[in-house]
Amino acid sequence: MAEKQNKIKEFFATSWAINNTTSVYVLAFFISILGALNYIFIPKEQFPEVVIPYIMVNTIYPGTSPEDMENLVTRPIEKQLKSISDVKNIKSTSIQDYSAIVVEFTTDVDLADAKQRVRDAVDKSKPDLPSDLPDQPQIMDIDLSEIPIMYINISGNYDLDKLKKFAELAQDKIETLKEITRVDIVGALEREVQIDVDMYKMQAAKVAFSDIERAVAAENITISGGSITQNGLRRNVRVKGQFESADEIKNIIIHSSSGAMVYLKDIAAVVDGFKEQESFSRIGGKNVITLNVVKKSGQNLLDASDQIKHMIETEFKGKLFPSDLDVTLTGDMSTYTRNTLEELNNTIIIGFILVTIVLMFFMGFTNSFFVALSVPLSMAVAYMVLPSLGFSMNMIVMFGFIFALGIVVDDAIVVIENTHRIHRHVPDIRKAAKMAAGEVFLPILSGTLTTLAPFFPLAFWPGTVGEFMYYMPVTLIIALFASLFVAYIINPVFAVSFMKHEYEVQDDSVHKNKAKRFMIWGGIILAIGLMGYLAGLHTFAHVIFIMVGLVAFFRFVIAQFIEKFQHITWPWIMKIYERQLRYLVSGARPYYMLIGMIGAFILTLFLVGVKGPDVLFFPNNSPNNIFVYIKMHEGTHQIVTDSVTRMVEDRVNGVLGKNNPDVESVLANVTVGTGDEESFVRANAFNKGKVSINFVEHKYRKSGISTDVYLDRIREAMKGIAGAEITVEKNRMGPPTGKPINIEVSSENMPDLISDANRFMAYLDSLQIPGIEELKSDFEAIKPEIIINVDRERAMREGLSIGQIGMEIRTAIFGKEISKYKVDEDEFPIQLRYDKATRENINNLMNLTITYRDMNSGLLRSIPLSTVATVKYDDSYGGINRKDLKRMITISSNVLSGYTANAIIAKIKDESANFQFTEGVNVAFTGEQEDQAETSMFLMKAMFIAIALIFFILITQFNSISKTIIILSEVIFSIIGVLLGVIIFDLDIVILMTGLGIVALGGIVVRNGILIVEFADTMVERGYKVKEAVIQAGITRTTPVILTATATMLGLVPLAVGMNVNFITLFTDLNPHIYFGGDNVAFWGPLAWTIIFGLSFATFLTLIFVPAMYYIAYAFKVKLKYWRRH
Repeated sequence: MAEKQNKIKEFFATSWAINNTTSVYVLAFFISILGALNYIFIPKEQFPEVVIPYIMVNTIYPGTSPEDMENLVTRPIEKQLKSISDVKNIKSTSIQDYSAIVVEFTTDVDLADAKQRVRDAVDKSKPDLPSDLPDQPQIMDIDLSEIPIMYINISGNYDLDKLKKFAELAQDKIETLKEITRVDIVGALEREVQIDVDMYKMQAAKVAFSDIERAVAAENITISGGSITQNGLRRNVRVKGQFESADEIKNIIIHSSSGAMVYLKDIAAVVDGFKEQESFSRIGGKNVITLNVVKKSGQNLLDASDQIKHMIETEFKGKLFPSDLDVTLTGDMSTYTRNTLEELNNTIIIGFILVTIVLMFFMGFTNSFFVALSVPLSMAVAYMVLPSLGFSMNMIVMFGFIFALGIVVDDAIVVIENTHRIHRHVPDIRKAAKMAAGEVFLPILSGTLTTLAPFFPLAFWPGTVGEFMYYMPVTLIIALFASLFVAYIINPVFAVSFMKHEYEVQDDSVHKNKAKRFMIWGGIILAIGLMGYLAGLHTFAHVIFIMVGLVAFFRFVIAQFIEKFQHITWPWIMKIYERQLRYLVSGARPYYMLIGMIGAFILTLFLVGVKGPDVLFFPNNSPNNIFVYIKMHEGTHQIVTDSVTRMVEDRVNGVLGKNNPDVESVLANVTVGTGDEESFVRANAFNKGKVSINFVEHKYRKSGISTDVYLDRIREAMKGIAGAEITVEKNRMGPPTGKPINIEVSSENMPDLISDANRFMAYLDSLQIPGIEELKSDFEAIKPEIIINVDRERAMREGLSIGQIGMEIRTAIFGKEISKYKVDEDEFPIQLRYDKATRENINNLMNLTITYRDMNSGLLRSIPLSTVATVKYDDSYGGINRKDLKRMITISSNVLSGYTANAIIAKIKDESANFQFTEGVNVAFTGEQEDQAETSMFLMKAMFIAIALIFFILITQFNSISKTIIILSEVIFSIIGVLLGVIIFDLDIVILMTGLGIVALGGIVVRNGILIVEFADTMVERGYKVKEAVIQAGITRTTPVILTATATMLGLVPLAVGMNVNFITLFTDLNPHIYFGGDNVAFWGPLAWTIIFGLSFATFLTLIFVPAMYYIAYAFKVKLKYWRRH
């Protein structure tokens, strides 16, 4: 019988570990080493590389108006795309020369499959597309890893052509790194050979564009003629004719269709030059060429950045580059990534120290130390698993570890404490450890599963936000299962090796001998440290001094406090708790407590409604980057846009001040790189500019001025710039979401759509709703254009088609690439068109003659364009946006500091009810609101699933609905603590983070409730009356309840308050660089405070409310039995 009992109480894995302690120590060593190596080599990013289910179809059709792009390109492709399944929506933009269609799929679709479906649909549309497209529609997916990890800006007293050569040298070097996909050069002049034809000389010589094209193409060619045998050798025969200089092109003889011959140089200027500069880039007011460095997916960002910086310092400056060439790095993602990971690592260390200190007060140094070791060991196990899942080390994964910090010790606490308790009665520590682990295995497994229950549905979070947050629940699940492994395999072995017998009491002489030995050894170690210091090994000496100081402080100060706490303070607290608990479970007080708790819940909801805390979708961060977007009227020349951009630069610099230590760089772009950070359209926009202000890391800012202040000041400074639409935005942390205020007005009737959108925007402006920066429409109603109306009938009589006339004008103005000029491995276009004086004068163009051969008579004819066409000056739309095949105009705005989008949107919705839209015109609130609604719905669903899972686990464990409801009531009432904390400390309710915290809180608070209810059941089975049983359960389980709750909260405190300590500089320079704040506290603070507030209140519920509810449940059952009998 005794053997059977022992067998039941033992857990086979723990028993094996205790019987094979050497193997376990070797296993722990290997786990530590492998975990450390995996942490070192795992790719490190600031944010996870999220696969966004967007597929883009980009089509370029130069010289085409927005309306024509919509009708000729966008509509035919959309027609085929709409038949694809699993599509969430289809958005498109048709602008001058360019069509961009974005297909958003549901997140469960494989990206490669989605891309193939889109490719098939586009292939079906090709018969309906223009036959003269220069390139086929380009199909691509959104890859966040394709975003440049840094920008290398090259500037100096050199022309742009020379700077480009330096940039190309750097490009070739950097692209040799295995971590780098490619390096793009931006802002450089693009070389081309220009054949600028004099229209009048060409007409006099009876030469047509086609004659020049044929002649150049026929001459610029190298043809293989095969091979011949001479003297036993096979020799290849080549006709080599490719141009080696622009002078060769000048001397080509053109044979016209009329039989005339003329040198090309006699009718055209041939120049080996550059395309017109369309884009501008400046840093600090100086022109630069920028290299955008793009990293390979899955590669280590920090390693790539470090290698490039090393390469710049050792290979570029003064060697590959001249010494007077300036090389500046901006937008270096590794800076923020390294800072984020360092802060989170330090947060883990601080949390670990706080948890260990608390454990010391309850469990003593030895037990608490080995319990605390479960944290790094559990993390090491997790680090062994994460790379196999394709995870990188990023802030989401790191927070998962911080979140798990206080939870992973729970299993170890219960195992070690139970071992300690049984060891008092069982002197054989090996037997005690086996019994302890076997006794609590199932309850701990149940508690761990209830803790994990909320995280399982979170791992299936849909949408872009879900793709981003997915890494956190998965990391937590792995870490908590790892903690089970550590608690049952490794911790018992530690206990067997180091736990002392409870009954071994040491007299004063033993303590004195220990103190004496410490003084001797401490003096020796300090002497070694002093010698190391004198030898210049300062870091080594600092480590010794700090460690000896900490040990001395613990032995002579902390140890005394711990002894007083364990023998005086804690027993006194327990007496008070017992007295209060006995009072509260007596008479009708449990019922009053239940009514009071329900009333408190209702009152708290009322207070929230009255106080009205700000409700945000995502945490509001202080900007690390500020972006000023400049948008001129459509058709504005890039030179004009650049002049306005310079004006904006001057105003920005006026706000920032000269040599501001908080500012890393001020970068200006015109045409290229000017799109919104969330925009998918990458076409050149000559009417757009952008000024980017990049701040140094938070910990290095010295002015004491918040970057939010700079944001407001820059917004104020941008007012009054005539003719330009200025938008000032900041970088936003987290997954990509839409604008905070985003209103989509849609209709197929364009005039009604334009009219209603303008009226609605004017109506909203008239309301003067506070917090709206400025409502802006994405629709450009006026884009100047010149329409050439061809008299079709007359042209046909003359033997001309619209296509012939159109291509002649297109070649004259836009030009035509007729061949390639090759230099080594590079190819440059040979561009044919009229000279600048002709092509930019519409009156001259109307005098061009179209030379062609009449198909009826066979004669060569020349017809002036003005005889078959007339000119009309008109305006067209700047661009046409569509969503789900309907034309759409978007009205959007940023939110000013101090206001929230939710409050403003609620006001707009109320007021829009009074606005009358034309029939067929629809309005929808999208952007961030759409993502917020999706996230809120999922979190509610996840909460329901979590409660259902917890309910099933509890009902399986207790086989009692009443006890399950008692424990689950903690989940509901713990929300009181969250909301009271928000009200008292005047915090924002962040839907994503607060909602996530409440869902996660459900599993954590249930665990402690199980401890009370389970022990109360045990006491009842032993013959205790119910009232006394719940009192004894509360008294006995107070320590583990307090320990587990405090450990979880303390693990999150450093992140909640933004406390940062640099432990490396603490040992190297004796300077910990303590500071509060940073990006991590802005991002994760709301979630951390949610857990802390909720768990604080839930601890009260566990120790007071749960025992009272247990008593009420028992009393109700007794009364129910009595009613059934009578």
